[in-house]
Amino acid sequence: MLDLRAAEAGDRVSHVFPGEAPLTWGALRDGAREIAARLAGLGVARGDSVAMMLPNGRAGILCLMGLFYGGFRAALVNLVAGAEAMGYALAHSEARFVLLGAAQQGLYDGAVAASGAAVTPIRVGDNVEWPEGARGELSPVAPEDHALLMYTSGTTGRPKGVLHSQASLLAGGWTPAVAHALTPEDRGLCVLPIYHINGLCVTVMGALVSGGSLVVCGRFSASRFWITCAAEGVTWFSVVPTIVSHLLHGEAEPDAATRDRIRFGRSASSALAVETQTAFEGRFGIPIVETMGLTETAAQILSNPLPPATRKIGSPGIAYGNEVAILSPDLTPVGTGTEGEIAVRGPNVMLGYFRNPEATVEAMTPDGWLRTGDLGRMDADGYVFVTGRLKELIIKGGENIAPREVDEALYAHPDVMEAAAFARPCARYGERVEAAVRLRPGARVDGATLRALCEERLGAFKSPDVVHVLDELPKGPSGKIQRLKLGELIH
Repeated sequence: MLDLRAAEAGDRVSHVFPGEAPLTWGALRDGAREIAARLAGLGVARGDSVAMMLPNGRAGILCLMGLFYGGFRAALVNLVAGAEAMGYALAHSEARFVLLGAAQQGLYDGAVAASGAAVTPIRVGDNVEWPEGARGELSPVAPEDHALLMYTSGTTGRPKGVLHSQASLLAGGWTPAVAHALTPEDRGLCVLPIYHINGLCVTVMGALVSGGSLVVCGRFSASRFWITCAAEGVTWFSVVPTIVSHLLHGEAEPDAATRDRIRFGRSASSALAVETQTAFEGRFGIPIVETMGLTETAAQILSNPLPPATRKIGSPGIAYGNEVAILSPDLTPVGTGTEGEIAVRGPNVMLGYFRNPEATVEAMTPDGWLRTGDLGRMDADGYVFVTGRLKELIIKGGENIAPREVDEALYAHPDVMEAAAFARPCARYGERVEAAVRLRPGARVDGATLRALCEERLGAFKSPDVVHVLDELPKGPSGKIQRLKLGELIH
């Protein structure tokens, strides 16, 4: 695909980096081929793991594409996972080398100290500091070859290494390209880390598959977001619900030309509150398309259609490029409107969990469905409505309470920017409901008022016993709130 883009539009800008020089498709392909050849010269063979500890930026995109171009297994290390998790990824991936950014030296040192991983750094600044050695010959790359090794956040137990092929990784770019009708004229905005599946597959792979260009930012900045969209001619963006909320509660506004040019914004990685979506669209006049995806499916499995087609607020949409079903506890598909576990089957599904056959067997049904761990139901039109996660259900007195129900009630208050309900062990009921919120700056609302709002909407039984007001809620690299950690943090 890189060769195709370079051949058809080599002089066309592929990636823009605020504060750095842009890349064209031709320069990206040439740079990727050079990196791949240098690694081959160090004895890295097709299918071998090479780790990467680089943030969003020009060097990150070049190195990423170099690993894919050479047919190597790119082991992307989550830079905010903590020393133990980073060290585990380095060791478990079997990488002999790691492409290391200058600013990540301390993270690398901590990860190696925590794990004892034997991995040699290749330091990456404006240029890559290659050890002495010749360029090697590159092997042909096949669709089924290993391409990506990405570790899940590991909220329970050790992180699992999700393994994708060249084909499933490209399918991860194809599903959003189809759902969002991306063309070579589109310019996306990437503010999510490329070491997370959303940032990698939706934006980076989506641009590669569609032939469009991409603005790659080092990180999300609420004050710079609309300025960047205006300056770089952005036509669409992919974010997470917390970013939608930050933009909604911020003071910055897009200018009229930017509002008119942006076709849609895209929300993924966790549920978007109905009130937040409605308020965002009302204020900015830009439609938000809610979607759903997993690391195991190279991101997207569901998306709402683009306007003017039907978007069902509160649903992440319908299947594009894969099949989605709702399974009963005995793993057979259930009928319309019946709750069960959401499952997916298609070209974007992972090969399996690296060096973990037991977890792979547990995740996959004999007839090829990947179990997502999410609960939901499907309506007659094929729209899926997520009702919770199997591992996050609060079971109070034998009754299942979906945390999302409580979240939605809390988001109904205009001062609530972030909300997450969670379970707390309880002698009387087994578990009780508690919740944590982050408020917009200057808000005065207290936990008791928010609890009363929940009682009004949900009744006393489902409402949280306590609503904790926090400065920050724990999040993963994609911005998803990690509700399972809240019980540990709040005493």
